[in-house]
Amino acid sequence: MSASSPRDKFLALFPKLSQELLAYLRAESMPAEAISWFERNLQHNTPGGKLNRGLSVVDTVDILLCTDEQGNKVKQLTEQQWEDAAILGWCIELLQAYFLVADDMMDASLTRRGQPCWYRVPGVGNIAINDAFMLEAAIYHLLKLHFRDRPYYGHLLELFHEVTFQTELGQLVDLITAPEDDVDLNRFSLKKHHLIVVYKTAFYSFYLPVALAMRMVGINDESLYKRALDILLPLGEYFQVQDDYLDCYGAPEVIGKVGTDIQDNKCSWNINIALENASPEQRAELDKHYGQRNSDSEAKVKAVFSAKNIDVEGRFKKYEKESHERLTELIKELPQNVGAGEKGIGLKREVFTSFLEKVYKRTK
Repeated sequence: MSASSPRDKFLALFPKLSQELLAYLRAESMPAEAISWFERNLQHNTPGGKLNRGLSVVDTVDILLCTDEQGNKVKQLTEQQWEDAAILGWCIELLQAYFLVADDMMDASLTRRGQPCWYRVPGVGNIAINDAFMLEAAIYHLLKLHFRDRPYYGHLLELFHEVTFQTELGQLVDLITAPEDDVDLNRFSLKKHHLIVVYKTAFYSFYLPVALAMRMVGINDESLYKRALDILLPLGEYFQVQDDYLDCYGAPEVIGKVGTDIQDNKCSWNINIALENASPEQRAELDKHYGQRNSDSEAKVKAVFSAKNIDVEGRFKKYEKESHERLTELIKELPQNVGAGEKGIGLKREVFTSFLEKVYKRTK
């Protein structure tokens, strides 16, 4: 298969998987309008994002199977190995689509990836609830179709079920901590923020791609999954703190959106840093203006963020430096190719350094 980039090659597989899913509906004698609707659901919600999570499965399998002890590329994935990894990657993208369709309804969001949120497409409305369920169910149909005869099939099912539950727990804590129509900064804390971002983001965005790749290549030592988790969860937390920071301080033309966390009453890292360091007067200002849907209140919150005693920007730079140092040390502590069995396939440091390099000091 020739394509101009790894992303293009990955994208080129999606029509085949879509047709497999639609073939199931046809085999069940679903009416033409239902088949057409599901196809629109798949196309609108699945392939339009950055695809980082899905591509990370392919990248991780490539590192585990095709690099030597020094991290040098020594061979290429076979087409079957690449396709297996890419299918698992698309299953994560379907999981992401399921979360986003539901999340947009819960948050009453207007746009997603530069187009109307699915529930806001004319004629969709609350049918989007069922459409979200169908995106999730599609994962398990594809897993059954492609991996049922593999020895690690049960582990794949377990990973998707467990990580889905963990992500939904994170969403629950987020929703009850920071409802948009009930601003109460007493609910916020850095501890609560940590819980939300680890469960809502880190498990499915960082741990799941690596764990799926490890299962696919035959790494069975359970202690290695714990070691991977110990690196990937703090890495995912660092990524989300970056996201929170960029929402407030990133250039809209670079990050591709205008930040709305302040007006949306988000339990972000920025507000929690401000709450920890605010004077009584500054706290009163935050209580009055945070979560208010107007630009004047947003400007007043940002002014508090910039105060000398709070200095969200300066504290983020310090946090970023310390996070990079801590993550680098955690990766160094991992022996190279640890757990390699008779086939010589173990867990390699490059899996984690490649993740860290992608996110360190990112601007979007």
